[in-house]
Amino acid sequence: MLTPDDHRRIEAAVASAEEGTSGDIFCVLAGEVSSYREVPIAWGAAAALLVPPAIMAVAAGPLLAAITAGDWTAAQASATQNQVAFTLTGYAIGQLLLFGIVTLLASLAPIRRRLTPGFLKRHRVKKAAFHHFAAAHSHVKESETGVLIFVALVERQVEIMADAAIHTQCGDAVWAKAAAAVQQGMKQPDPTAGIEQAIAICGAALKAHFPLAGARDHLDRPVWDEQADPPAGEA
Repeated sequence: MLTPDDHRRIEAAVASAEEGTSGDIFCVLAGEVSSYREVPIAWGAAAALLVPPAIMAVAAGPLLAAITAGDWTAAQASATQNQVAFTLTGYAIGQLLLFGIVTLLASLAPIRRRLTPGFLKRHRVKKAAFHHFAAAHSHVKESETGVLIFVALVERQVEIMADAAIHTQCGDAVWAKAAAAVQQGMKQPDPTAGIEQAIAICGAALKAHFPLAGARDHLDRPVWDEQADPPAGEA
């Protein structure tokens, strides 16, 4: 996670990027955007449905051989019935135990994060970014040139969203470049440098297309993190 000094650096980068432009830049730093509760259950269910049949396919071999072999006696038939009943009971109990054990193990945060599919992480990060983007607009309703840089630190993903006015002028290339800067920074010892670079890229785009016309009182833009209260307007 980022340190208080990292937060100060990001706040300074936002203030510098907003100088000379009428646009607004919001930088949101989130920890883990979701608990992904369905992931452990899904893995537990998959294990319970797939592993026992595979075991049964091997273990049932001797049982089938006994059923189809030679002449039967009444004692053999009774023993076979008991064995089938025991096998089916063991199968059901094994499924329940396997589901519980796998679900419990997959609930451990380090394991769950590795087992969570990438597409699900991207969906949750994009959804969280949209909520923050909408909340940011509740603070600056008069602005139509706002840019949100949303960084999910645990998922190691970034989403950049912009108002229609600035997006029409810049297209996707600027935001892709800014996102790449954040992702590259996450691979370095100083991830804050990548965030600062992304802020500078967005600021340059705002200054180029929406320069400041006259004096502007700059307001400090908050850097929210996962421990801060959610911005007003967010569910």
